[in-house]
Amino acid sequence: MNQRIAFQGEPGAYGHEACQKARPGMESLPCRTFEDVVEAVRTGEASLAMLPVENTTYGRVADIHTLLPQSGLKIIDEAFVRVRISLMAHPGVTLDEIKLVRAHMVLLPQARTFLQRHGIMPEAAVDSAGAAAALAQTDERDVGVLASEVAAEIYGLNILANHIEDQDTNTTRFLIMSPEADHTRRGHHGMMTSFVFQVRNLPAALYKAMGGFATNGVNMTKLESYMVGGSFTATQFYADIEGHPDDPAVRRALEELDYFTDMLEILGVYPRDPGRD
Repeated sequence: MNQRIAFQGEPGAYGHEACQKARPGMESLPCRTFEDVVEAVRTGEASLAMLPVENTTYGRVADIHTLLPQSGLKIIDEAFVRVRISLMAHPGVTLDEIKLVRAHMVLLPQARTFLQRHGIMPEAAVDSAGAAAALAQTDERDVGVLASEVAAEIYGLNILANHIEDQDTNTTRFLIMSPEADHTRRGHHGMMTSFVFQVRNLPAALYKAMGGFATNGVNMTKLESYMVGGSFTATQFYADIEGHPDDPAVRRALEELDYFTDMLEILGVYPRDPGRD
C-alpha cells in the first residue's frame, strides 16, 4: 500500500496541515476538488483521504454529506485542526497598502471583523493556499491573501497579521477515510459511529427513530438533514453518535432505528478524538 494521504487544495491548505498532524509519516497529495480526493483513493493513487466536514464558525462544509455515502470510502479516524488565519502579502508590503484580500469563500467570513476594521475588501478564491501561490507569481502590492502560516512559508510571502480569525476557538473537523472499514479498534477516549439513513413514510417516523437513542442513553452529537435525488420529499439524515455498534446500548438503538428506516448505512466506526474536548 502506498503511503499517500489526499487532501483538497494546494500545498499549505488547512487540509494539508491536517494531513501533516494526523499522518506525519505519510506523503500529502494535493487534489483540486473533494471528488478528486475520493477518486485518488479509489484508483490507488492515495491510500487515505482527508475530508473536512464542519467548522465551528462557518458550519457544515457544503455538499460533503452528499459526497460521503457516495464515495464508497469508510471513516477510520477524525482530526481537529485549529484554524489560525494569517494575512500575507509580498515582502515589503505594509498592512496599510492592502485594499483587497483573497481566500476561499469559507475562510473570508471567519475574519470579517478584522477586514472591516481595516477597510479591506474580501474576494472569494477557489482555494486559499492556491490564492497564495497565485499572488506569489504577481507583483500586486495592494492585494493580500488569508491562509495558513504554512502557505506563507511555502510561497515566500510575508505575514502582516497573525490569528485574525473572529473566534479563538475556530476549529475544523476532518474525517480520515479509507477503502476498508476497521471496526476492531477501541479508542482511549471512546468511540464514534457515523451513519446515514432515510426514514420510512410513517407519521412521526423521525421522532420514533430517535427515541431508541434516548431510551438507551446513547449520545447523538450530530444530526443533519439534506435532500437527495432532486426531490423535496426524499430526505436523508447524517448522524454521529458516541459508542461502538457492538456496545449493547448502541446495538439496541440501531436496531430500533432500522425498524423506522428505508435505508441505514454505517459510514465509519472510529476512535473519538480528544480534540472534541
